[in-house]
Amino acid sequence: MAGSSDFKITYSTLDSPAEEVHAAFEGAVRRVRANLGSTHPMWIGGESRKGGEEFENLSPVDRGLVIGRFQQASRRDVADAVAAAQRAFDGWRRTAWRDRLEILRRAAGALSERRYELAALMSLEVGKTRFESLADVEEAADLIRYYCQQLEDADGFDRPMGRLAPNERTRDLLRPYGAWMVISPFNFPVALAAGMAAAALAGGNTVVFKPASEAAACGLELYEILSASGLPAGVLNLVTGAGGLVGEEVVSNPGVSGLVFTGSRAVGRDLYRRFSAALPRPCFLELGGKNAALVTARADLDKAVEGVARSAFGFGGQKCSACSRVYVDAEVAQRFKTMFVERTAAIETGDPLERGTFLGPVIDQEAKDRFDSCADEARRDGEILFGGKTLTGPVHDLGYFVMPTLVDGLPDGHRLLTEELFLPFLCLRNVVSLDEAISLANGSEYGLTAGIFSEEPAEVDEFFDRIEAGVTYANRSSGATTGAWPGVNPFCGWKASGSTGKGVCGPYYVAQFLREQSQTIMD
Repeated sequence: MAGSSDFKITYSTLDSPAEEVHAAFEGAVRRVRANLGSTHPMWIGGESRKGGEEFENLSPVDRGLVIGRFQQASRRDVADAVAAAQRAFDGWRRTAWRDRLEILRRAAGALSERRYELAALMSLEVGKTRFESLADVEEAADLIRYYCQQLEDADGFDRPMGRLAPNERTRDLLRPYGAWMVISPFNFPVALAAGMAAAALAGGNTVVFKPASEAAACGLELYEILSASGLPAGVLNLVTGAGGLVGEEVVSNPGVSGLVFTGSRAVGRDLYRRFSAALPRPCFLELGGKNAALVTARADLDKAVEGVARSAFGFGGQKCSACSRVYVDAEVAQRFKTMFVERTAAIETGDPLERGTFLGPVIDQEAKDRFDSCADEARRDGEILFGGKTLTGPVHDLGYFVMPTLVDGLPDGHRLLTEELFLPFLCLRNVVSLDEAISLANGSEYGLTAGIFSEEPAEVDEFFDRIEAGVTYANRSSGATTGAWPGVNPFCGWKASGSTGKGVCGPYYVAQFLREQSQTIMD
């Protein structure tokens, strides 16, 4: 198929008709496997740094597979990285914004060119399927391009203002803050890291980047691609290791001008509280969700079953946007349950490197133990309609594999209905009306994503008007609550899901990394 190797994989497609896509991925897996197990440095001020404690990063697919050995950053390492970013800031902010964008667009091109190797590494390191990994890399490249376009469309965020006198001229500018700390999660190890870092860099800030320890290799690859695209030394710095030590230095170091973090609610809230205790500093948080899908009596159940299954079980539910609650009108509830169990039973769970796999492992032993605990609670307090067990066998015994799980009959307010689990774990509840479904969906402290399935336009309109979530979808079989894409679906958390009210993938993201200055000249 001519040109099919350029087929773009997104979270909505997660497929490709092109055999060469599969061949390219499988070839990349062989090349990546041959280079695993090395010891890697941090990068501070353009210089590599080793010599302290190290940690091993093991694959969740096969616990015997060492992805690599990485440095455990000390507080001194983080402080040195911040100092390097501060030193580089003046030169970078003075670099013409069009020149900054040229460097970042070069990096986006390199990400696209290397998508198969990066996707193969991601599948091995965090357990994403080949299509989830390819989509992650494609999103990273598109985020960079989209954020560059925002700066270009705004002419560098420089605009003339009105005047009070004929001899007065005023312009309004958005200008960079300084050195930013970027802390990224394991579940979108290239896309979210690239997006957060690129938004800061495009505006003229410098960055200290700490990837999740479970995704340190992907973080290193991203650092190397950005650096090789022409960033001056110290503009981007890489530290690795436990988040606690890094966080202690970040919150107490006055040289950190801003912080952007994606991760757990508990960690994010602590950072938010402590980061600006002494001096107001921008702190952007994305803190997860407990996302609901609503299925009314007027829904197309084929769409609903497919959309909910993909959102609940894609990447093992380890997405902040994953569907973890589904409210189904009692009139169609039994049909939905029967169809959903049949659809879930058809999910292939196993090695994410294999072509037909939809569900790979959860990230680590802690996640597997958390699954077992949740399954025990579900059996005690409700009814498991499907799943609830750890998988065993020649492939499954190597890693952290669990069954996609559907639970019914839990009482209102139950922990499994209120807490983010980050697992392939879906709770179902019957409702008697759309009003009840919306009220229950809004009862969560989170407000990230939500979806509805109804062929009645008035029900869809009511859902959009009343639902308390930043990312909303209707009748989306490719993902009831998941699948946002740069420039298409702004991804913003309400309530406990975020701190800014403006999200990644949207048109207001880059401006948040800049502060406003009014300049008035009297002639």
